[in-house]
Amino acid sequence: MMRNTFYICALLLALSISSFGQKKKKVAATKDAILVFSKTKGYRHASIPKGKEALMLMGQQNRFAVDTTEDASVFTLENLKKYKAVVFLSTTGNILDDAQQAAFEQYIRGGGGFVGIHAAADTEYDWPWYNQLVGAYFLSHPKQQNVDIVVHDHNHPSTSMLPDRWKRFDELYSYKKIILGIKVLATLDESTYQGGANGVNHPFIWYREFDGGRSFYTGGGHTDESYVEPLFVQHLLGGIEYAIGRKSVKKPM
Repeated sequence: MMRNTFYICALLLALSISSFGQKKKKVAATKDAILVFSKTKGYRHASIPKGKEALMLMGQQNRFAVDTTEDASVFTLENLKKYKAVVFLSTTGNILDDAQQAAFEQYIRGGGGFVGIHAAADTEYDWPWYNQLVGAYFLSHPKQQNVDIVVHDHNHPSTSMLPDRWKRFDELYSYKKIILGIKVLATLDESTYQGGANGVNHPFIWYREFDGGRSFYTGGGHTDESYVEPLFVQHLLGGIEYAIGRKSVKKPM
């Protein structure tokens, strides 16, 4: 009970910090909504409930509705059209059937957004279109440890608040089948941790416009603590705001 109370308080603090500095004025109601999908057919991350809590509070504080589900039957084009973006929250394995995959492809082609968090890259290995959407597949990870994340581009809403070198503790994925079309925002400095397998250009945060829609992926989010960490929460919010079309990538000065 005390642990849950701590996380709720920490999450509220993180979200308050992420909203700090925004204009204090009344705003009109919004029709923006996201669907958070967390079905797993492989390893199930214990942090999924904390991720859902964070995303729901994020929506309350930033004027977008959040629906959460693990029911793949909601993947019809008619239903998906209700949402500005679909978030895969540490999904794993083969989670959609052929008809559901086709509906999701149509949704993206119609301008829908996609956000992949952590194990979204450990999902649907036999679906080439999804490989293009998510940007890469999971290859391996070492034990959880500290790392320096090198931020190369601060013009994206998800990285505008981050330091040039972002020091974090998390589970650090290496990737395979990395799509050349992704725009890498940040990489892992493999000299600052043990067990990396992608070398000097180790992508960790990226985005792309693909097949009519917007896609954003972050490799962070394995731990419960990620979802009460102010910078990670702000980073994730920026990725969502990009995916739903609220914020765009700034042009370099």
